[in-house]
Amino acid sequence: MMKTTTKQLNKTRRKHPSKKRLEDKKHLMWVRTLPCFISRSGFISCQGVIQAHHLLKPSDGKRGWSLKAGDDQVIPLCYFHHAQLHTKFGNEFKFLKHYGFKETAAQEYAEQLWNKNSDWICEKDDDLPF
Repeated sequence: MMKTTTKQLNKTRRKHPSKKRLEDKKHLMWVRTLPCFISRSGFISCQGVIQAHHLLKPSDGKRGWSLKAGDDQVIPLCYFHHAQLHTKFGNEFKFLKHYGFKETAAQEYAEQLWNKNSDWICEKDDDLPF
């Protein structure tokens, strides 16, 4: 008799199997080694450990129906800014605007990180997304 795991149950209950999220623990660990995304705009108020923030509005549109964005749609945020995004602003667009970024900056950065494109990863002032 085959034992059913919780993971198997979750897959069978999913209403939208075509929206399976991408998972990559190594990528998440690597993103957590990067500096906070907000520090790129010159703010030095970062506090706490770096967390991999899954975008609320991912560029691939694969979110909703209790499905968080895939691991390819993450940016590094310190604990302070991550908490601030979720509690004070509620969405990335307001949060990014507050810090002077354009609306799509987080999506673009997440894509650069996933593709391991060093244009944004390296510390060059002229590569900032705003």
